[in-house]
Amino acid sequence: MMFDSWQAFFAMGGHGLYVWMAYSAAAALLVANLAGLRAERRRTRRQLQGQLRSGAEEGSDASEAP
Repeated sequence: MMFDSWQAFFAMGGHGLYVWMAYSAAAALLVANLAGLRAERRRTRRQLQGQLRSGAEEGSDASEAP
């Protein structure tokens, strides 16, 4: 598909508003999904680190007891 100018490209034959809003919505959803996954990864990592610390503390208490 060839366009005569950038203006014609962005107008998309009168359907530009719909096309670019659809692309924008898809991009926003992808970014939101990636941000959510990243936040969940951080949360899980903190949780696991806390469990490892508490497990290490329990292990050191048990080894000191007679």
